[in-house]
Amino acid sequence: MWTLRVAAALLTVTVTAGCELPVENGAGSESTGDSATTTTTDPTAAQAKLGKLKVVAKTGSMSGYSREKFPHWSSTGSNCDTRDSVLKRDGVKVKLSGCNVVAGTWTSIYDGDKITDPAKVDVDHVVPLAEAWRSGAASWTTEQRKEFANDLKDPQLVAVSASSNRSKGDQNPSTWKPEQTGAWCQYAQDWIVVKSQWKLTVTAKEKAALTDMLEKC
Repeated sequence: MWTLRVAAALLTVTVTAGCELPVENGAGSESTGDSATTTTTDPTAAQAKLGKLKVVAKTGSMSGYSREKFPHWSSTGSNCDTRDSVLKRDGVKVKLSGCNVVAGTWTSIYDGDKITDPAKVDVDHVVPLAEAWRSGAASWTTEQRKEFANDLKDPQLVAVSASSNRSKGDQNPSTWKPEQTGAWCQYAQDWIVVKSQWKLTVTAKEKAALTDMLEKC
């Protein structure tokens, strides 16, 4: 699914349009889930972006951190939010009631698990909120952190299995990688794109791990 990602502008149009069309009489509607966020498919470009990121000796402090400082999920239309938008985008044969996702199938790119209950799907922040805090977001405004936590323009949000999301926690690629090595190339590229877009720092170990993962491309 990661290879099917299209331009962010198309995502915005698709998601917003879908959310503005409520279903009458409680009947479900169905989405093919074939739209997605922007990403890079060029590991050379990702490597160049990685080379421009600021490298720090160690991760920043967790002092003052809380998830509440990254408000999510934001509304993206009538009766739906960022989470519903990601579920609609990443699933196949997704059924909606209004803008609420009520059924579909999701394949977790981290571990390959297939999930058919939307309540059991986690929407993961590719760059975890705590990792963002340690690498620059502590100095942001609450509004900036809200935008980061609900970022549908960059490859920052992805539907995954709850178990893989719990396993990852707030770790960066130096200590955690997707169970499926086939996902390493895209995961590294997406991590780099997000950190580059939001001007977050990396550690030397993190940069080395990302470089190694790009070799899977």
